[in-house]
Amino acid sequence: MSWKVYSGLVTGMVRTGILGYGGGPSVIPLIRYEAVTRYKWVSDEEFGEILAIANALPGPIATKMIAYLGYKTKGLLGAIVAVLAHILPTSIAIIALLGSMYALRESKVVAGMVAAVRPVIFVMLGMMAYEFAMKAWKGLGKTFALLFGVIAFVLLLLLDIHPGIVIAVFLVYGFFHFDVVQRFKSKDNADKGVS
Repeated sequence: MSWKVYSGLVTGMVRTGILGYGGGPSVIPLIRYEAVTRYKWVSDEEFGEILAIANALPGPIATKMIAYLGYKTKGLLGAIVAVLAHILPTSIAIIALLGSMYALRESKVVAGMVAAVRPVIFVMLGMMAYEFAMKAWKGLGKTFALLFGVIAFVLLLLLDIHPGIVIAVFLVYGFFHFDVVQRFKSKDNADKGVS
């Protein structure tokens, strides 16, 4: 067994668990940093796929992503180690601090601390969304990236369709995307060859 991989799993997942204040969406950029940048367990593209699948499945998104990363690196035992490393420190801290937080629930200082963290989470999610949008722009091209962005906006916000269904639709399209792009490219090349 490679203990170095396990120590990386534990260290990375403890960091995401402790620093990921605010639930699943706030911890996703932290998980991405650990998995893609620091330890290079997965590529950025694979992380995007993991995020899409984890978002489509029921349950907490961060735990599903961490279980997958642990499983990918060290199998079933890796998944168990990663999930425990992610949830145990914060679970213990919450139990230990519950009494004092209950006593301070009316404090303006605590309310101010919570309010101050929200913009940071918003910026982190915005940066990640921008990076994914730029990859879509580069990988799909301007037309498809804008078209898919508009379609996702309409389906999610205007028609109020469940995100899991929208993700499933885009995943199904993804299976056929390269064939469609190849057809457009061959048609463009044929048109250019004729003129």
